[in-house]
Amino acid sequence: MPHRPRPSVVPLLCALALAAGCTTVGGPSDDRAAPVHELSAAELRTAAVTDADLGAGYAVTVMTPGHGDTGQGSGRETSDVPACQPLLDAVAPGGGAGPGAASPGAGLPYAETDLSVARAADPAGAAYGALVGYRSGRAAQVQAELEKLFGPCAVFTSTAPPPPAERGKKGAQSTHTRHRLAQADTPTPEGADAATGFTLTNESGTAVLSQRAVLTRVGPALAVFTTFGVSTEPAAAPDERIVRQQVAKLRAAQTGK
Repeated sequence: MPHRPRPSVVPLLCALALAAGCTTVGGPSDDRAAPVHELSAAELRTAAVTDADLGAGYAVTVMTPGHGDTGQGSGRETSDVPACQPLLDAVAPGGGAGPGAASPGAGLPYAETDLSVARAADPAGAAYGALVGYRSGRAAQVQAELEKLFGPCAVFTSTAPPPPAERGKKGAQSTHTRHRLAQADTPTPEGADAATGFTLTNESGTAVLSQRAVLTRVGPALAVFTTFGVSTEPAAAPDERIVRQQVAKLRAAQTGK
């Protein structure tokens, strides 16, 4: 089974937030339609789903957002289609921007909490998640920008430099990868404003690696859960119980109920 890195979704959401800066999203599903409390970084962390919320058989670990180096020279995988780069950054291990990466006034997230959820009944089916807080109106714009990628990024390629141990050696070669992005039918859980699902594959090796993600918008926050799989066992949709319970807890924290 190939190594499954812990994903970080914040680079994706940060890039999309910048792209959404000049976008107007309206309608009844916009998080500005029903003002709710914008959770502080501490409140967002407290709102993360717990073992007790999910019941027996689930184990939740709340983690510090990743701060991996995804800059030039760091071995960053680069999309040959610049518009699709946020998708690669989203699955880069430890690539999280974390809270305070940029001023909230710039439209970027002001708070983030990462977590993983393991199930005793399915050790290989762990779900990795992130709760990301935005100022009012921005979460809807970020979600809309994500959905615009499904067309132009349906198929794209990327290039990654040789592993650190191989760089500088004679014959060391970059890795070229083909990716496929597909939107997945995802119902909106009760209590959420909207939901978006997608699958992203990595077809560079002998086995096709896949990532299945579900993004739900709850007021001014986004909750994203991701699972991993391979060609013989494709990534399954994140456990609906985890998503539902997380949505309910976020909504309760925002409304004070």
